[in-house]
Amino acid sequence: MEASAARGETGAGAEAGERRVVSSFAKSLYLGEIHEELVLPWPQPDPAEQDKVRSLIAAAREIGERVDPRRIEEERWVPDKLLRELGEAGLLGLHVPERYGGQGLSQTGYARVFETFTHIDATLAIVLGVHQSIGYKAITLFGTEEQKERWLPDLCSGRKLAAFALTEPNAGSDAYGIESRAVQQPDGSWVLNGEKRYIGNGSRADLLTVFARCEVGGKDRHIALIVEKGMKGFEVGERYDTMGLRGNDLRRLRFKDVRIPPENVIGEPGEGFRIAMQVLNNGRIGLGTGSVGAAKYLLDLTIDHVKERRQFGQPLADFELVQDKVGWMVSYLFGLESMCYLTCGLVDGGIEDYSLESAMCKIAGTEFLWYAANRAMQLKGGAGYMRDEPYEKVLRDIRIFPIFEGANDVLRSFVALSGLKPLGERLKELGEINLSDPIRTIGVLFDYVGGRIQRELRPDRFTRVHPELRKHADDVAEQIKELRSVSESLLRRHRKDIVTAQFAQKRLADATADIFAQIAVLSRVSSIFEDQGVEPSGQERYIAETFCERAASRVRSNFRQIERNDDERMKAIAKLAYKRGEYGYALFD
Repeated sequence: MEASAARGETGAGAEAGERRVVSSFAKSLYLGEIHEELVLPWPQPDPAEQDKVRSLIAAAREIGERVDPRRIEEERWVPDKLLRELGEAGLLGLHVPERYGGQGLSQTGYARVFETFTHIDATLAIVLGVHQSIGYKAITLFGTEEQKERWLPDLCSGRKLAAFALTEPNAGSDAYGIESRAVQQPDGSWVLNGEKRYIGNGSRADLLTVFARCEVGGKDRHIALIVEKGMKGFEVGERYDTMGLRGNDLRRLRFKDVRIPPENVIGEPGEGFRIAMQVLNNGRIGLGTGSVGAAKYLLDLTIDHVKERRQFGQPLADFELVQDKVGWMVSYLFGLESMCYLTCGLVDGGIEDYSLESAMCKIAGTEFLWYAANRAMQLKGGAGYMRDEPYEKVLRDIRIFPIFEGANDVLRSFVALSGLKPLGERLKELGEINLSDPIRTIGVLFDYVGGRIQRELRPDRFTRVHPELRKHADDVAEQIKELRSVSESLLRRHRKDIVTAQFAQKRLADATADIFAQIAVLSRVSSIFEDQGVEPSGQERYIAETFCERAASRVRSNFRQIERNDDERMKAIAKLAYKRGEYGYALFD
């Protein structure tokens, strides 16, 4: 599929009125290219929208003060009255254009408001995220004018609730392999049969965006359908008994000859998988920024506790091992927040292919939140293990985050293989290296579009980063060069077998995320320096430099381990365990 391109002007070509076309910032890194015009300067939110965002955050906080997370867990659902109240406050249609009853927020505005829900309760955030981040997002992005007018006002107001039905018993991470099938009838309608599982808002949703296989022009493709509550043959199955997020109505769904009218088809038949993955791209950004919000909540709890709690005659806050944990949480959170909101800025700037950036935000955000929650609980001590404290519930609730909307291990492969794809196409002498098949099971395939004006002199360094950050900017530029070199080396060594080299894929993906995060931090702090001056921004500079130095160290460690590792030993040990069927080395057996 040919992606629409975001455009930026740089260099001599720009001065001559010529333009360079780039469809993906992250993919360009694998080519060793620095398209800094896409990420510098830091994207500034619209002042008028900021006023609306502040008002919506205030409304969410006011409502949140009356929310009882334990009651939601015990009663296994968010009170319907609460959902109606949120709808009346304009909090259920954040990204929907105003003409359909929504707030018309940008991706940045949406993410900023949604952070507030993660401060209140993880279950509430997930219910609302399923509703508007993925549940009816396809209608907003791909629906006809009639579909938008028919459904969006009720969805924004809270009169109706939405769900997203993709996962099946035999299709989890491999979403392309769904088995539900829709067959077109002579009258234009579709008859749907199949089964879905792990569907949030399952029995509560009034409409569900459902994906199935279909035949289009003699080819096996996918279709996106709107299934409405009450349709004949639509059955809501058993509720899953989950470890956390116990207020989320997670269900098995069955479709037995459900007749779907043609006006309930989203997009064109055959576009279903692309629609599903585009929706999930948005959802993954939401998980990243939601993790930012939840981490802020945990950090605030932690700081209050360590300052007040005294042991051995002094506050916990004075102990170095406590400072180590708090310092790590603050600095990493600063980097994660920068990375997630730079991605939001790319979306708002009109770049269509942000699939790698959103995946990296999801991976980094959900894993950081998990480790941050464990460290926050550790600092709370024995009291944190008690059910009258929030920590144990937070841990149970967030453990699913690295798994759903694309398991993180699978997304790492997606990041690496998607980044390698344009490089493999450029290295024609390697022959055909088809990375399309393994990638298509995880996300949307975008063609990398890059137009390079021959007489334009592309800088191989960052030229727009503030001079005070030059050392770190130059270091990141060197890391990008090494990313290109390492990626080319991997392709030459493995060729088509790169699709199974998952040890290398993981290291490549993690290095890419750390490079992108450093760029985001440098962009953000450069903007802060311009606005506030260097001297008054000493704290931000200190945190930024700390984050960049640590991230750079991780990048180089990952690159080193691609060449020097014990991967073959690890595979051999695993295979021996499979053969034994057990640990097999117990001391006293």
